[in-house]
Amino acid sequence: MIFDLLTLLPEVCEAYCQASILGRAQKAGLITVRLTNVRDFAIDRHRTVDDAPYGGGDGMVMMAPPLVAALESLPAEPAGRVIHLTPQGRPLDQDKVQELAGLPRLILICGRYEGVDERARLLMVDEDLSVGDFVISGGELAALCVVEAVSRLVPGVLGGAESAAHDSFVDGLLEHPHYTRPPEFRGLQVPEVLVSGNHAAIARWRRKESLRRTLLRRPDLLARARLSPEDLELLQQVEAEEDLLAP
Repeated sequence: MIFDLLTLLPEVCEAYCQASILGRAQKAGLITVRLTNVRDFAIDRHRTVDDAPYGGGDGMVMMAPPLVAALESLPAEPAGRVIHLTPQGRPLDQDKVQELAGLPRLILICGRYEGVDERARLLMVDEDLSVGDFVISGGELAALCVVEAVSRLVPGVLGGAESAAHDSFVDGLLEHPHYTRPPEFRGLQVPEVLVSGNHAAIARWRRKESLRRTLLRRPDLLARARLSPEDLELLQQVEAEEDLLAP
């Protein structure tokens, strides 16, 4: 899997991509992250990449010529999807991550300032993508979210083959709670079932707690989650238990 990031802050992206899971995945040859500094394609001696918007207004706009030149400098193969990270894009979710993980290459444009010249978007961008209904100063953090989320689905990137399969949102639910040593901490015990050695009971507990957490924190997800008859039975139990706990 190849990720091309077009950015004005390559040092920010490089530091993150060289660390932890992404760093190990690159060393193992499972993913490739390439950084292109859009400023290298500016045409004046000041390396200008932004200018005032036509029509007036606050802020600056990322210019089309350097950005398009940076895109055109990239290798043509393998073919990649050009994605512009912007709050105006389609929201990123796990279904979208799974779709992107099936592609050989992603080209991620990290915008800055008030945004990019619309002509660059019309000429080069395949898709606008958002990581949430909020605004940050640039697309670097958003692009890194995409790289991290998609990389987790590349075979071999995570330590366990099933690690990503149980993440939140993979099956439409939030993930169950986790515990590790010590067995007691400040009066709080690890649930007894988790140290019972009964794998069937553990799996049932985890599924039930996943349903509980989703019901309490993100009930909107339940409407489109893929629930089995056993899930529905567990959900009824959770609803009854929560009603008993309600003041």
